[in-house]
Amino acid sequence: MTPTSPSENPFLRIDGITRRFDEVVAVNDISLDIQKGEIFALLGSSGCGKSTLLRMLGGFETPTAGRIFLEGDDITDLPPYERPINMMFQSYALFPHLTVYDNIAFGLRRDHMPRDQIAQRVAEMLELAQLKPYAKRKPHQLSGGQQQRVALARSLARRPRLLLLDEPLAALDKKLRERTQIELVNILRQVGVTCVIVTHDQEEAMTMADRIAVMRDGRFLQLGTPVEVYETPNCLFVADFIGDVNLFAGRVEVDEPDHVVIASPQCRHYVSHGITGTEGMPVHVAIRPEKICLQEREPTVEQRESPAEHGYNCVRGSIEGIAYFGKYTLFHVLLDDGMVIKVTRENAARHEESRLLRGQKVHAWWDGSDVVVLNR
Repeated sequence: MTPTSPSENPFLRIDGITRRFDEVVAVNDISLDIQKGEIFALLGSSGCGKSTLLRMLGGFETPTAGRIFLEGDDITDLPPYERPINMMFQSYALFPHLTVYDNIAFGLRRDHMPRDQIAQRVAEMLELAQLKPYAKRKPHQLSGGQQQRVALARSLARRPRLLLLDEPLAALDKKLRERTQIELVNILRQVGVTCVIVTHDQEEAMTMADRIAVMRDGRFLQLGTPVEVYETPNCLFVADFIGDVNLFAGRVEVDEPDHVVIASPQCRHYVSHGITGTEGMPVHVAIRPEKICLQEREPTVEQRESPAEHGYNCVRGSIEGIAYFGKYTLFHVLLDDGMVIKVTRENAARHEESRLLRGQKVHAWWDGSDVVVLNR
């Protein structure tokens, strides 16, 4: 199931929500619309307010100000047990003395659902989460990924209108976490439930969410799709928090509607799009490591975009460090002025024809369309 159009009435509306703890403002006047069927991620470092916001959605915290609406109904003052919402906690909170079957059935029995309907619903959840062979096992007999799927199946069994996930994959190792991300999204899509995820893991947010809100100090810094947030960050914090980035401090030399020239100590940057600014304005130039080309000799005209041919978007240096990550290699390039930039190169072929070595003198350059200009 795909999210409904933003032009329709929002499924979940957060209107001016604030939460204070004495003098500390944990969540500061946040408003947000989430569409039906959307998977939405709250992304930020510890203490940014994302978990407090999630707990207010679940009814475990009371807002100091603002209202929460679910399909037009004001649920701000409803206790958790009266909200058509389920929350899956980071610890999974499985009952250790109950089997997988009984863990999934627990909430249904509390709702006094008829026994035959419980059996049918649990069977559906076991099938959906691929847990049928483990129905009679107890949590300690399962792997971390299997426990995570049990917790998810239990959360979905009661058919919540909204599902809240608090760091759902934090307890898993990296490889299992990467595999489980896709499995979890597939289950959520199949059920069609609207979901809000809290995470500090940028890869998790980028992989699972339709949209992301980057939080800091109780506020949203940027809200958009994973591509929008990664490719066009709106501030230094977001650019640095989402993935790796190289930042050059400089000043605007030329500001035209179709291009900008920015002078920095390392080079002159040609940006093939306009910005809203003035000549002389201090800015930062942000370039992702994978956007940079690296070569041991001066690149030929055919290998460079037109502006670089005239001396733009090109720096000199030497390779200070190399880290091999299998699918890509990370180079640390020490520039002539002492700045270090990161450059990644995809390992598309098993054996490289031109291998770059530590200490080798190189040129690095990039296309003007890949540059993002940020105010200081």
